[in-house]
Amino acid sequence: MTSPRVVLIGPPGSGKSTIGRLLAGRLGTGFRDTDEDVEAVAGKPVSDVFVDDGEERFRELEAEAVRLALAEHDGVLSLGGGAVLREATQELLAGHTVVYLQVGLADAVQRVGLAQARPLLVLNPRSRLKRLMEERRPVYERLASLIVATDGRAPEEIADEIVKGLPA
Repeated sequence: MTSPRVVLIGPPGSGKSTIGRLLAGRLGTGFRDTDEDVEAVAGKPVSDVFVDDGEERFRELEAEAVRLALAEHDGVLSLGGGAVLREATQELLAGHTVVYLQVGLADAVQRVGLAQARPLLVLNPRSRLKRLMEERRPVYERLASLIVATDGRAPEEIADEIVKGLPA
């Protein structure tokens, strides 16, 4: 059975895509992002899925994307920030090497740029991001095999720490 080498979780702006690509390069493996999988299935950007079809439909597509990626992908897998909220997804993550990329509000706000591409952050983005981060933190921490702080650090340094922290 195929299984990802590493699964990255964390809030928007934690660096899952940037660090995931770097990490995949360091490990000599592929990179996969479940948000990109959702976009491929839906035929439109995640933000459009939210607007056109609603958050519930997005979460259904996301849960299926995560299920498939966990079964098919053997490299570095990046999950959307809210993917871990479903109990079924949490159960599927058991036994995987899960790395929680921890980020503070200030760094997350700076990295996200509070762009319109983040559908859950449209109204009062800083406050929404803070609330999302606080609500999800206990889930991220519970699922993580490794927690890596990303604030004020270069992506290369973070990738190096993850490589060192991986099981042999």
